Amino acid sequence: MKLIYKGENILNVPNALSFYRLLMFPVILALALLGYELWFIVLFCISLITDALDGLIARTFNLVTKFGAQLDYLADSGSYVLAIIGIALFKWPDIQPHAWLLYVFVALIIIHYIIALNKFGKIPGLHIFSVVASGYIQGAFLFTLFAYDFIPWFYYFAIGWGVLAYIEKIIIMLKIKEIRRGVKGLYWMMKNN
Repeated sequence: MKLIYKGENILNVPNALSFYRLLMFPVILALALLGYELWFIVLFCISLITDALDGLIARTFNLVTKFGAQLDYLADSGSYVLAIIGIALFKWPDIQPHAWLLYVFVALIIIHYIIALNKFGKIPGLHIFSVVASGYIQGAFLFTLFAYDFIPWFYYFAIGWGVLAYIEKIIIMLKIKEIRRGVKGLYWMMKNN
């Protein structure tokens, strides 16, 4: 069965996994706000697993679509919101002594949104290598944080990588004139120019 949107078959497993994360966002958010830590952790960790799988499946089986990239990006944004809320509500005593790096990371994400909206009028789903890798590393860190315990070196590695990745993403957004698919990273941009 096919569902075609703008010339792309969007009815596929990766898009279904991203859509699942979007549907579960309000449920997981409500569980967090109501203080149901165990259910928050279980469903958030399932979302983290589906996040890791959707991109992997899309790239492995050549199911990458523009629609899927935007859907994944929207679901990723929801995951970031849930992670911040979950940390604030359930893991803050562990994170607080190290929170300065988290503040830098969140500030860079906000700056990236501001630049994207001002320059392109929307949030571009640029899947550059460093940001994709950052997502996997942060997902593993968050899974470990909520399902096991806080590991300081893993926190600094995951969030530090995210800081560097978003600095690269901001530089790329400042350099490109239009949103285009296949932007791997700053190194490849400079090499091609």
